Amino acid sequence: QVQLMESGGGSVQSGGSLRLSCVASKDTIEKFCMGWYRQVPGKEREGVAVSDKDKSFAYANSVKGRFDISRDNHKNTVYLEMNNLKPEDTAMYYCAAIRLCPYGLGYIRPTDLVAWGQGTPVNVSS
Repeated sequence: QVQLMESGGGSVQSGGSLRLSCVASKDTIEKFCMGWYRQVPGKEREGVAVSDKDKSFAYANSVKGRFDISRDNHKNTVYLEMNNLKPEDTAMYYCAAIRLCPYGLGYIRPTDLVAWGQGTPVNVSS
């Protein structure tokens, strides 16, 4: 069974950086597209970045040039490096394993979703 565990969230000042980690059960990141999504209360879960097993990738326009998604197969871990953070980046960030990579970063259909992590909070202050 696929399991995902996020870490690395926290509180930072505007302009700061954080690196989120998603530790996956064995072989998960070699078998599936991996994504980072974020959500604030009252809004839909929003795609931030995705990376497929062939290393194809996509980023939301709001984070291009600031965020970077990467994989470490040896550690079974996917990272999201976040730089030049802005208050509007404040959200709960979730890791996902996905069957077919949603390069448009839209809502993940139940038929495509393998697993969500529990989330890690990010708060960016002014």
